[in-house]
Amino acid sequence: MTTLEDEVVIVTGASRGLGASMAKRFAREGATVVATARSESDLETVAATADGEIAAVSADVTDEEAVRDVVTSTVEAHGSVTGLVNNAGIGLLNMYDEGRVLHDVDTEDFRQIMEVNVTGVFLFSKYAVPEMIDVGRGNLVNISSGLGRRGAATWGPYVTSKWALEGMTRTQAQELDEYGINVNALDPGGRVDTGFWDHLTADERAEILDPDVMNDAATGLLAQGPGGITGQSMPADEWEQRL
Repeated sequence: MTTLEDEVVIVTGASRGLGASMAKRFAREGATVVATARSESDLETVAATADGEIAAVSADVTDEEAVRDVVTSTVEAHGSVTGLVNNAGIGLLNMYDEGRVLHDVDTEDFRQIMEVNVTGVFLFSKYAVPEMIDVGRGNLVNISSGLGRRGAATWGPYVTSKWALEGMTRTQAQELDEYGINVNALDPGGRVDTGFWDHLTADERAEILDPDVMNDAATGLLAQGPGGITGQSMPADEWEQRL
């Protein structure tokens, strides 16, 4: 049985949805989990309802000082960081009622999506990776999307950010393999119940996935030791077959 005992895992975007579900699963598997997002009250609810140890630490993934403080406080409290799940992300439906063609997207909205979905991953990786190097092992799990691999009209900024994440994943896998650190990307394989999909037809809503869809795959990825699968990106169900 997969266990995450002795793992210290930071999960971003952990106040609800996929992030909250993964954080709770990791804690149940024995990991010490640091859950971070902007909403302190939502994080505290996640921690209070978990079957295991979750520390709630509010932070904005685009704020470098705040990100550094999350990693530093984690190491001070728990001795190391061995896992990082970069889950925080936003898309056009955080800003508009529906998707838009790329040339109709406000420039600042495009920048904000890239800041959260790409720069936020860079910042947490920048400060967590040296801690993993110090202990000689670790796992980075970047939450991606199939849209980033195939493109999707009216979802341009989100697709662009996830394609960037695919490249970052493969690059870091090459850079960090010698340090015993695995870097992979994981996606749910479809739309997940996030509250954004009320405009869909009944048939389309019937295909929406539960927030726990990635829990098994993410747990398996975090349980890998040095020399594990690295530099790969696939949906949760395919990861479950590989791990």
